[in-house]
Amino acid sequence: MSPPSAASAASAAAHAPPALELRGVSKRLGRTAVVRGAAFAIDNGECVALIGPNGAGKSTIFDLVSGRLAPDRGEIRLHGRAIAGLAPHRIHRLGLARSFQLSLLFERLSVFENLRCALLWSLGYRYAFWRLLGRARDANARAEALLARLGLQQRRDVPAADLSYAEQRALEIGVTVAGGADVILLDEPTAGMSRSETARFVALVRELTQGRTLLVVEHDLGVVFELADRIAVLVRGEVIAFDTPAAVRADPRVQEAYLGTAFGASPGDGGG
Repeated sequence: MSPPSAASAASAAAHAPPALELRGVSKRLGRTAVVRGAAFAIDNGECVALIGPNGAGKSTIFDLVSGRLAPDRGEIRLHGRAIAGLAPHRIHRLGLARSFQLSLLFERLSVFENLRCALLWSLGYRYAFWRLLGRARDANARAEALLARLGLQQRRDVPAADLSYAEQRALEIGVTVAGGADVILLDEPTAGMSRSETARFVALVRELTQGRTLLVVEHDLGVVFELADRIAVLVRGEVIAFDTPAAVRADPRVQEAYLGTAFGASPGDGGG
């Protein structure tokens, strides 16, 4: 059988379901409607930034997509498969990974050991008390290669707790992508970084996630405009705009929601 032509492959990609899709998703926490009918779809390989004022519901949407919360109404689909209400580990095994605002690393393990742990499941290793990980050559080789891509070779044997903040964030991105997920949620990845650290980190994210689908919550609009193909604007739990950065920047509803301050600045000025 001859391999599929480029045209047929492109046609298949064009008809593939979105990598991640929300359809009328709503969630109440107590008496408060935190997310109200949120709907948007992210194409395969696309980077979408989810922005909005504090309290808009961004973290709740991340919790809904990653399985930490179940929606009251609506659908969440990963590559066309319904995932709303599934446990986080099941969603992860379907190809979605998430980083958090606070680093969730094994602090007493070394940088290398953190990466190797993240790689094991995707390489077919399962829970076993008698396995010597030093003999897991494929996992060790991939962890070493990822160390080099992260620029952390010199910190290989340092406990994660002893890394600088920027190094911990870099390691967390490495851990997030190590399992092979093709849809990645990044929650405020550059928070607390200096301008120079942010620039290096954005370049690292671009390199490590090339070809993958990203949903990013980020308050630094300079990072948003540099990374995002499209932007979803969330205000009081509702998506009021979902479009290209240029279109969102010019949208009067978005300007009003941000009181004209954040989007009146140049893309490199940050804000929000």
